[in-house]
Amino acid sequence: MSAKKPGKSASQKAISKMVTERSRSAGYAYAFLLILQTILIGVNAENRIQQGDSPIEVLIWMINQCIPVLKQASSFQEKQKKSLLPKHRPSEDK
Repeated sequence: MSAKKPGKSASQKAISKMVTERSRSAGYAYAFLLILQTILIGVNAENRIQQGDSPIEVLIWMINQCIPVLKQASSFQEKQKKSLLPKHRPSEDK
């Protein structure tokens, strides 16, 4: 008689796959929204230049607008990394 290794059941595997697919879809949607936000910043910058603002002032404005976008992208990337880490870690404070 052979001992069966404890593993994931079929339903646990299906749930895990569904969560992974949902996470991937959320990542794509979030990336799309960040790209869209960046494009809109560029369109707004073009409008400001056409209205007579100095290109240097517009460039500074664009940089200030893009900093929060970069922070959001970085935060999302960190959350994705944390979600990929193993859930059960041995306690080191013993």
